[in-house]
Amino acid sequence: MKGRIARFSELKPLPIQQSDIPQAARDVIYSRKLLSVIGLEKETPINADAPIRGAAGLTMTLAVCPPGQGPGLHNHVQTYETFTVLKGRFEVSWGERGEERVVLDPFDTISIPPGVCRAFRNVGQEEGILQVLITGGVHDMADIAFTPDAREKIEAVGRGLSKEFEKVGFRFTGA
Repeated sequence: MKGRIARFSELKPLPIQQSDIPQAARDVIYSRKLLSVIGLEKETPINADAPIRGAAGLTMTLAVCPPGQGPGLHNHVQTYETFTVLKGRFEVSWGERGEERVVLDPFDTISIPPGVCRAFRNVGQEEGILQVLITGGVHDMADIAFTPDAREKIEAVGRGLSKEFEKVGFRFTGA
């Protein structure tokens, strides 16, 4: 059982987030820090370095965001994504353009089914932490599609930067 314990103080940001891409472009795709807690049996870029492996297909990540930050609109093809606020306040938006939205306070939870575009951002005044549970499929790069708008935001930071994300498997085909 000691091998199935994750200590918050020992969690490391996902290696896929470490790159020479400017922070402003990475902020469109990722939470500022993604800390993988529970990963699949088989490691993917989305759950690398998880201290706990294998929990019946569930992955758990902690998304750490400074005020105003959070990933852009994207959908998951096969998986459910369930968010619970652990610290701070987060706005979760959904719909083709993020036209629907709700603000969640500590311990509030929302579960988003496959195919629904969603985004979240910290609307609090301090660093926030969101627990992210992925269930119902394989949580890997093929399951995630960002919207074309996300590509435009990345390209506004620097021409050609969206290609850098595509090289590691991200797609910009979400509806």
